[in-house]
Amino acid sequence: MTISKSVGRNGVNSKVDVKVIQAALNLLKINNFVLENKLIVDGIIGKKTISAIDTFQKNIVALNTPDGRIDPTGKTLALLKKYFSKGLSEDALMAIMTLGQASTIKKYLPFFKDALPKYKINTPLRITHLLAQIGHESKSLLYTEELASGAAYENRKDLGNINHGDGVRFKGRGLLQITGRDNYANYGKYIGIDLLKKGNENIISKNPKYALDVSLWFWDSRHLNRYADNDNLNGITRRINGGLNGLHDRQNYLNRARFFLI
Repeated sequence: MTISKSVGRNGVNSKVDVKVIQAALNLLKINNFVLENKLIVDGIIGKKTISAIDTFQKNIVALNTPDGRIDPTGKTLALLKKYFSKGLSEDALMAIMTLGQASTIKKYLPFFKDALPKYKINTPLRITHLLAQIGHESKSLLYTEELASGAAYENRKDLGNINHGDGVRFKGRGLLQITGRDNYANYGKYIGIDLLKKGNENIISKNPKYALDVSLWFWDSRHLNRYADNDNLNGITRRINGGLNGLHDRQNYLNRARFFLI
């Protein structure tokens, strides 16, 4: 489901669900519905959001007595999805990456728009699956470096970690958190920067452009567009995670991304 519970007057109003509705209302491009001022996509229900729902229900849903509430399986949500503008916009990304900060969303959006075509992540289905994985792995673009020390990767020859300290040096970084000496070496060759040089390993966590680009490079190198074309969430998750950890959360990100892009 796109939203899990009701949003609006007397609704449950979880922050995640409210953000989805606020963003969708901002993206409406239809006669008989005009917002004097865009809603702030902050997940906080208030008079402006409820008023916008009332107006939509009255003018578009044609309810004689609007109730100012949107339910997960109701007609209001169905018509809202039908009429708002689909695509990877700032509002959409704010609602998909529901734990993210507005400043972070604004920072990353231009990089997404610039880099996705380069890696042929150029269909709504491909983009939705990418966003689902990035959303989960980075906690809505919040983290570009693994919180754990990386010591667990020490002596992982399958990752190329053959020297003492490689586990910590080459722990997960980037929005999809690539891991291991081999991945760092290969991506470094791709971008023309020696990421094996002491200190350079941090480039892909401290520079937003590379935090995203390394994730798209990893996506491309593992042929994940093919899995996305088949709508194979489990397959993509296994290729990224090695298992199905966090699958429910990834599915929730995917559901929100579908709502705004498909």
